[in-house]
Amino acid sequence: MSRKSDAWLKLIQIVADVEADLGSMLQARHRLGLSEYRALEILARSPDSELRMQELAAHLGLHQSSVARMVERLERAGLTIRDLCPDDKRGVYTVLTQDGLARLESAQPDYQKALDAALRQHGGDKLLAAGAKAGTA
Repeated sequence: MSRKSDAWLKLIQIVADVEADLGSMLQARHRLGLSEYRALEILARSPDSELRMQELAAHLGLHQSSVARMVERLERAGLTIRDLCPDDKRGVYTVLTQDGLARLESAQPDYQKALDAALRQHGGDKLLAAGAKAGTA
């Protein structure tokens, strides 16, 4: 195998390990899956805290059917609502609720601590530092 291929596989493993740690912590402490947390974060950063379903799917790198099921779970928990697009009645928006924002804000400090710890544990902090250094060179 080439050095690039080895490095790529190492990077994939680090990402998988970090995501597993984050997902476990979020589920245990906040009753959120990692994709659900990311969806809430993406919605909170979006104008008016809303996105079309297909835009949310693109941000998450998931199929639209997976996002539809996830949004349904978030809706049942009161963290999001669906709204029809005023210009195109076929378009559906996912909108972050106040409860969704509160759950996100509650989870963010734990997420950041877990992210820092997982990156250190799995070697991702060194890769990020090297990437940042290469980006400024």
